[in-house]
Amino acid sequence: MSSVSTSNGARSAFSYCVQQVRNYDYHHYLCLLELPQNMRKSAFAIRAFNVETSRAMDVASDPRIGLMRLLWWQESIDKIFSNKLIEHPVAQALSSVISEHKVSKIWLKRSVEARIKDAQREVTDIQETVEDLERYAEDTVSTILYSTLQSGGISSTVADHAASHIGKASGLLLLLKSLPYHANRNSCLPYIPLKVAEKHGLLVNEGGKYGIRVDSREGLCNAVFEIASVANAHLKKARELKVPVEARAVLLPAVAAQVTLDTLSRVQFDVFDSRLTRGILGIPPLWFQLKLKWCSWREKY
Repeated sequence: MSSVSTSNGARSAFSYCVQQVRNYDYHHYLCLLELPQNMRKSAFAIRAFNVETSRAMDVASDPRIGLMRLLWWQESIDKIFSNKLIEHPVAQALSSVISEHKVSKIWLKRSVEARIKDAQREVTDIQETVEDLERYAEDTVSTILYSTLQSGGISSTVADHAASHIGKASGLLLLLKSLPYHANRNSCLPYIPLKVAEKHGLLVNEGGKYGIRVDSREGLCNAVFEIASVANAHLKKARELKVPVEARAVLLPAVAAQVTLDTLSRVQFDVFDSRLTRGILGIPPLWFQLKLKWCSWREKY
């Protein structure tokens, strides 16, 4: 009877993970559906973990509560790898994945620790360079791709290299898309680095503290273009690599990154343009699904 109960609990945990990804990360939900059947469960568990940690600060009424949630996940990863039971469906699904597949603790820990470090920054504490943003993108996005490759039993340095580039591109674009949210919530643009802001006339000094101007639309568009260009370069590098066929479906988030870049280009890199929020990443849902299916069928990313 207990084995039946355990099986039902695991099934319920994985169903919860799929629903969370579908509700809060829909384009990645569609990407994961293109994976082979035997890889989907673990991929959804890992992506659901990312949903939990990426939303922790946004859904909290108080930043301290969001930070506590991230610290809880940091501790939970240690417990999961110590075979300790945690009463949370995503943690239970992850525990099941780790017991069946070789997934490195270091990637999951690095992901949540990067978010903790970002959450502990003051609103006025602005990243200095694009390289700082790239590092954050790799720590929070590439690590999810590394873990997904591992859970699928794919061991390839070339695939990891491609995942690194795609994660950096996706992460940079995600930060750019989040700028209107932060501008509305905190009247700041935390992910325009100081050096980029200074170059485009956006940097202001208020009482010894640096800030980013939100009233210069032209300067902001130029800054966004510069960062988006770095993301585009990462996508190009990823596609130049000869990735093993079995790893390519894991790298389909590159399609979503390309769609985001194309939409940004269409709105002249104005992140406040409402067209960015339409459909899926600015294009009709059916068109996005067709792009994804086409790339999957051709074994491209």
